[in-house]
Amino acid sequence: MAVENLRLRPDARVYVAGHRGLVGSSLLRRLQAGGYRNLLVRTSKELDLCRQEQVDAFFAAEQPEFVLLAAAKVGGILANDRYRADFIRENLLIETHVIDAAYRNGVKRLLFLGSSCIYPRLCPQPMREEHLLTGLLEPTNEPYAIAKIAGIKMCEAYNAQYGTRYLSVMPTNLYGPGDNFDLESSHVLPALIRKFHEAKVRGDASVTIWGTGTPRREFLHVDDLADACVYLLEQTDTVELVNIGVGEDISIQDLAELIREVVGFDGEIEYDESKPDGTPRKLLDVSRLTRLGCKAKIGLREGVEGTYKWFKGQERSGC
Repeated sequence: MAVENLRLRPDARVYVAGHRGLVGSSLLRRLQAGGYRNLLVRTSKELDLCRQEQVDAFFAAEQPEFVLLAAAKVGGILANDRYRADFIRENLLIETHVIDAAYRNGVKRLLFLGSSCIYPRLCPQPMREEHLLTGLLEPTNEPYAIAKIAGIKMCEAYNAQYGTRYLSVMPTNLYGPGDNFDLESSHVLPALIRKFHEAKVRGDASVTIWGTGTPRREFLHVDDLADACVYLLEQTDTVELVNIGVGEDISIQDLAELIREVVGFDGEIEYDESKPDGTPRKLLDVSRLTRLGCKAKIGLREGVEGTYKWFKGQERSGC
């Protein structure tokens, strides 16, 4: 098949799996803004990706040409540690069913969304794609990471055995409109936005944050991720694993100070050092992405301000 026929184009039939999530909803917005008019979406009630017979029936009936696999069971440290069996089981089922159905139904290209937690806990920094499987994983999210690694290796195996053109991308920590702000299952940035906002509304004297505040994290606005994913499918034919991030990180303490400023909370910040920090540092090497011609555009403060504005709008609307 000619390379040009493998490039994503506005008239292609594109299935966005997980279109209601943070990543999937951003991908959908990006495709719609780009003039894509044959977009396929299903809610989890309409299509349970953990059920093989439902996935097979959907692919046979709809015949998508491209698949963006953003559907996954995701969460922060607490959820990953508490629901270990759910995280590995559901993610393995989703990946297995969708990737295999894509192959059996002639999908031209599939993009698999992984996570930077696939890299070893004490990985050299910044983390390069070739660091995968070179050390032990962070224990608190090991089941989720193993499932994501399995998805990457499944794409590579299908490419090797069947000649498919499946691409895996590894985004860093994401945030933005559509994020999960539940304090028990969310990631650190949206959790801090909600904590500081509610403390401001109540007039609290302080906000308590898990851990020491010393771990460093890289944060990528989800719209920058969506731009990168569409770019890779429209402008390249690469099947190499690609990190997607900004190439800069920030300590949790400095992030908390930034969010406190954006929210306008005047109280103190306290740290509960009895709670886990997680991986000490997670910074992606994004040189491969840069060489392919793509770079993040949204700065952290700008992104946090926009995300907080979206959060307040959801709160006012009762969502």
